[in-house]
Amino acid sequence: MDYPIQSPGQLSSHLRALRKTRGLSQQQLGAMLGVGQTRIARIERDPTSIRADQLLAILSALGVDVVLRPKAARGATPAGATGSTSARKAPARSDRAAKGGKGRAAADEPW
Repeated sequence: MDYPIQSPGQLSSHLRALRKTRGLSQQQLGAMLGVGQTRIARIERDPTSIRADQLLAILSALGVDVVLRPKAARGATPAGATGSTSARKAPARSDRAAKGGKGRAAADEPW
């Protein structure tokens, strides 16, 4: 099933629905991610408060992949697709760190 997202409000609703569908409380999801229940509640209220790597970690914990597809291709299967939509892991370092900048590794940054 696809969950189209065109606004932070839609992302908020989808995150909450996915968590509940998996039978997880905010506390349980937080424990899976190493954060507290209040942080999960804040993320569900305002998903713009997290970085992309954190969002990907939450989605992975909820058992969903991120698939970007052009609007014109909705419902179409990409050429060469095998039916798998597994997302690639994001690098553990921030873009600045990867480019030799002074950025810290994303894994070192607090939620």
